[in-house]
Amino acid sequence: MKSNRRISLIIFKSIVQEAAFSFLVSFLFFFFIFFVNQLLLMAQEVLSKRVPFYQVALLVLYSLPAVIAMAAPFGALVGTLMTIGRLSSDNEILVMLSSGLSYVNIFLPAFIVGTAISLVSFFANDVLLPAGTIQYMRLYRRILSAIPALELESNSIKRFDDAVVVVGDVTGTVIDNIVILDRTSEGERRMMLANNAELKDAGIRGLSLNLFDAFIQTSREIARQNYDYASSSFLQYTVPQADFFDDSYSVTPSQMSSKDVKKDIETKESEIASIIARRKIRSINIAMKLEDALRGGSAERNWNTRESLASNLAHEREYIADIKRDRNLSNYKLEFYKKSSIPFGAFCFMFLAVPIGLLAKKSGQTMGFIFGLVIAFFYWALLLSGQNMGIRLGFSPFWSMWLPNILAISIGSVLTIIKVRQ
Repeated sequence: MKSNRRISLIIFKSIVQEAAFSFLVSFLFFFFIFFVNQLLLMAQEVLSKRVPFYQVALLVLYSLPAVIAMAAPFGALVGTLMTIGRLSSDNEILVMLSSGLSYVNIFLPAFIVGTAISLVSFFANDVLLPAGTIQYMRLYRRILSAIPALELESNSIKRFDDAVVVVGDVTGTVIDNIVILDRTSEGERRMMLANNAELKDAGIRGLSLNLFDAFIQTSREIARQNYDYASSSFLQYTVPQADFFDDSYSVTPSQMSSKDVKKDIETKESEIASIIARRKIRSINIAMKLEDALRGGSAERNWNTRESLASNLAHEREYIADIKRDRNLSNYKLEFYKKSSIPFGAFCFMFLAVPIGLLAKKSGQTMGFIFGLVIAFFYWALLLSGQNMGIRLGFSPFWSMWLPNILAISIGSVLTIIKVRQ
């Protein structure tokens, strides 16, 4: 007697448990890969500067949300392929269908697990990652104030946004023979020399260099023969935190929450729109002068300026086009869509993983693991290609980041329809 039930709670729980275990194994595999590539290299670099191990461990801990957010979707893909592949190769799905149960018993657990993993991944990427970045920056600043050799190596030159620092020997927090070249608030050139300096934490202001036996000279940009100089037994020079850190230690859009990234996008779009509006008004004025010159003919006094006016008009149009292709804004938009596309890739992968897993005839878990790695590779390649196209070619940020997910859903849906009809 064939049962008319379409869903079995026992089978549902069994598939969820097996999928959760396979996900854990796959997640740990990808977690280890991303951990080695992104964290151990950083830890090794910091450890080489004799940073205490517990502080290095904290730096690694604050960086974990990024690894979790990246590893979870791929773990969901491989874990689902291994689970469904094993059920298919062991003919358990065939027995289930012969008992009157439908494919819903397979798809429903997979989509529930995929949805849960997507939500956890999004939370790690959108909440834990920004919070971890803040703590990371605070800890790194404290380490830097204690071990300036992390950024100021002995006998080296360090360039910041507004200054150049030349240092001699660096021992602990003490720096010998330091030279600082920068500009004053009035735009004058300034040079500061000191026999000794000490790096201190200045709190929210950033980091301070306490200069001892300092000599200061300022000169104007045009009349350099006019200069002022002074000497002091003690001088405090403050470097803002954002200027002191390398780009690798500054907060990027990928380390911000989607809400903050969206705010920055709106601000940048408003600024660009304001600039474009001003340039369009300027273009209209130039165009009107050019029209008057052409209409007036050779008798018009602006006749001889027509070529320069036409050149200026073309320049304004090119400038407006360049502003519209602002790469910094494109990068922010790409990161905004990337913050949702990668975490919810776990859900989109379910459309593809289930029908592919149903095709397994033997060695389902092994084949599922292999197919999962291949799909993950192509997914990552498409993601990187879309990001490059979005930045360099101005391709739509949404399609650049979501196209791999849409392809996974589309291909998986087609395979599912074919499998169910069979």
